[in-house]
Amino acid sequence: MNRLTQISIFGGILSLLALGTAKPASAQLLPQAWGSIGYNDDVTYSVGARFLNYGAELGFDGDGNVGGDVLAFVPVPLPLVSPYVGLGYYGGSREDVAFSFGAQVRPRGENIFFGAGYNTVRGVNGQLGVKF
Repeated sequence: MNRLTQISIFGGILSLLALGTAKPASAQLLPQAWGSIGYNDDVTYSVGARFLNYGAELGFDGDGNVGGDVLAFVPVPLPLVSPYVGLGYYGGSREDVAFSFGAQVRPRGENIFFGAGYNTVRGVNGQLGVKF
């Protein structure tokens, strides 16, 4: 099999995967909201929302520090999994830049989703949310 045929077959497979994971435009315009509880030397909390492939999270650590994170959801060819990376800033008694990553999983046909992530200020966290 020559190189051009291999590239054509690979491109066709990727196109089929993209069609299988495509969502209707109206479904992409609905926001998702979640709450999160985590642990990093103390219990931490956050609330967040996602619109299209971007999100924001307001977090509270155990020492009373408050901050926010901006999240970017990475498009992958898996329809139920949404990995993300984020950058944030936390102020208060301990000012710090935060980096975060994780993934959210939404069972097919359900409006409830689950997630897990790590934030350098808030630690490991679990998420429970709803897609409107």
